[in-house]
Amino acid sequence: MPESNLPRIAITMGDPAGVGPEICLRLLNDKNISEQCLPIVFGDAQILKRAADHCQLPFCDNIHTNLKTMQNAGIYDLKAINNKDFEPTQISAHTGRAAYTYLNAAIDAAQNGQVAAIATAPLNKLALNQAGIQFPGHTEILADRCGTDDYCMMLTSDNLTCSFVTAHVGYAEVPALLTQQRILDNIKLTHHTMQRLRGRAPKLVICGLNPHAGEQGLFGNQEEERAIIPATQAARELGIDIEGPFPPDTVFLKWRREQTDAFICMYHDQGHIPFKALAFEEGVNITLGLPIIRTSVDHGTALDIAWQSKADVTSLCEAVRLAARLAGS
Repeated sequence: MPESNLPRIAITMGDPAGVGPEICLRLLNDKNISEQCLPIVFGDAQILKRAADHCQLPFCDNIHTNLKTMQNAGIYDLKAINNKDFEPTQISAHTGRAAYTYLNAAIDAAQNGQVAAIATAPLNKLALNQAGIQFPGHTEILADRCGTDDYCMMLTSDNLTCSFVTAHVGYAEVPALLTQQRILDNIKLTHHTMQRLRGRAPKLVICGLNPHAGEQGLFGNQEEERAIIPATQAARELGIDIEGPFPPDTVFLKWRREQTDAFICMYHDQGHIPFKALAFEEGVNITLGLPIIRTSVDHGTALDIAWQSKADVTSLCEAVRLAARLAGS
């Protein structure tokens, strides 16, 4: 381990065909980041060099194949893919497998205490699938590797935070997944994390599933009455400050956002749409409920702009800063 007291943060390169390589390069050259932590990119040096040349970005020549020898920020070269095996912006099994390899190596390092936290650049779900990896995304892989069933996704920024009872599932599957226990677990995870981030008891708000939050059972299949309201009441009995459920179409109005630390959302787009409309550039994804710290960008592989030196590194920088902050708390 390095002599520095700064936390070592593993940054997975993500899918090589996407924006991951270029935002990792930009991050390694950000002096503000290097003052807060020791960022180590878990990826492929030859891919990063190709991206640096293609995008006219500075390249980091501190390259190691042994994590234990790394004393400074740099590249942990996993040699998971060759340049000849993929084309930038193109989805393939090769890039899906490589992204999976980077993530697993970072999880190993975190579980072994070799890094203090993980921050992930985006992978491509279709590429994962083509590689025969039957997980819908980072969150589910991390939960499986860590052996936890009690976890959830949270998107956070300075002005809006949303956590999700369900995430990477189709809409038709959502109602059956909304059990009282699952919702209560999400509330408790969100409360714990926000208390840690805010340094005080947080104010939470929960969304209904149906239009008008069900209109007292008029809409939907009484998901509010069957699961959401009982879970909310159980959370209050635990001393958690939570209001709702409120209709999803008005719950994110400015005045309520100003009074709320986090919103509990029932499904992916219920929270992702307002969050990305209001905080896309600076947003960070956190996986709650893991025994290790994991943050991520709040965007995808952006194949339409990848390898063009257009990708914004802000979300990755914010993810690394938050990972370092959590590691030091």
